[in-house]
Amino acid sequence: MKLIVGLGNPGKKYEKTRHNMGFMAIDLLSGAAKIDVDKDIFHGLLGRGKILDEDVLLFKPTTFMNLSGLAVSEVVNYFKIDIEDIIIIFDDMALSPGQIRLRKSGSSGGHKGMQNIIEALKSENIKRIRIGIGEPLEHDSVDYVLGKPLKDELPLINEAIESSMEAIKLAFKKGFDYAMNTFN
Repeated sequence: MKLIVGLGNPGKKYEKTRHNMGFMAIDLLSGAAKIDVDKDIFHGLLGRGKILDEDVLLFKPTTFMNLSGLAVSEVVNYFKIDIEDIIIIFDDMALSPGQIRLRKSGSSGGHKGMQNIIEALKSENIKRIRIGIGEPLEHDSVDYVLGKPLKDELPLINEAIESSMEAIKLAFKKGFDYAMNTFN
């Protein structure tokens, strides 16, 4: 079974903010795969189904970003998911809006949600898809990530979210390395 986790913050206040790219990716993926992500369990919202004949869990932690590891580790432990079967989707200020990057392992790059997951699972060998949101020019980074994308950024970010869904499908068909080579 595969676990695909989208990171974000719960609540209306944070909907469609830059920091909720992971939630938006899970919403798009769940709609395309017809998987309801609505079971309130493990400090998050969970859905179970199939994507291209793969058994998958789609998960949105509701612990707030910086405590994502608590929720993810509960799902991983309950379903006995192997580390290599996890993909985390989250926002990244180091990438321009519209860019995505796939990685098989590495540090969190300063992303507190990813850092908390690395600490909770005691491994940096976690696949991830980073969705570019760009860097703030003048704003505080906290205000920036909790703000909504500008009108000209929105089409680029939406395209990146769609690309993340295509990357997951390609990873299921041909492997994560192949998807990395295609989308990076």
